[in-house]
Amino acid sequence: MRKAVVFLFFITSLSVIAQSRQELRDSLKVATERLAYYPDSIDLRLQKAAYNLQLEQWNFAKEEYDYILNRYPNHLAALFYRAYTNERLYRYAFARLDYENLLLLVPAHFESRLGLALLNQKDKKYTEAMDQINLLVSQHPDSALAYAARAGMETEREMFSLAIYDYTEAIKRDPKNTEYILSRADLYIRERRFSDAKKDLDRLVALGIPKPSLKDFYKQLKR
Repeated sequence: MRKAVVFLFFITSLSVIAQSRQELRDSLKVATERLAYYPDSIDLRLQKAAYNLQLEQWNFAKEEYDYILNRYPNHLAALFYRAYTNERLYRYAFARLDYENLLLLVPAHFESRLGLALLNQKDKKYTEAMDQINLLVSQHPDSALAYAARAGMETEREMFSLAIYDYTEAIKRDPKNTEYILSRADLYIRERRFSDAKKDLDRLVALGIPKPSLKDFYKQLKR
């Protein structure tokens, strides 16, 4: 489990129960009407922005976070979600700046460090991406997700041996995570380590994954 210093990041600002798009629009309308009466309410602006995000109204969400940050430059939730929103708008430089500013305030913040690493990877800043993900793993050595995220980045760069190591570390910390096990099995197949791949596939079956759904992977063991 992540250390207490890592904030469970502001679920309250996105604590909107899954709804249909029409229900979300109705909820957004109510939030917008309430905001007209209480324009200085940060909670209402976060709530409205949460609906905007779920409806993929990125610019409207960004406007709310801009409003909050103009008044409270160190508001952590607004920084985090504006970074996410800027990323969705392909404003990578602005997203990076928001993540970096948040990390200046909370250096061990897990989600922001991970977001920055993945953003750098997406933006083909591979050295910066690996620096950030390595720092994340060193800050959170008990986190399966940190190792798995690094493994995913290594897989994308075809660093398969390193990715296998990191998925193995992730699985040690989260032994029943079928996504991690399947990812490692796929890497074993790419590396022609078929006996290891079969062990992982059999392990998935033992964990309840129907064997027919893995038939394409099993077929590759017979090549």
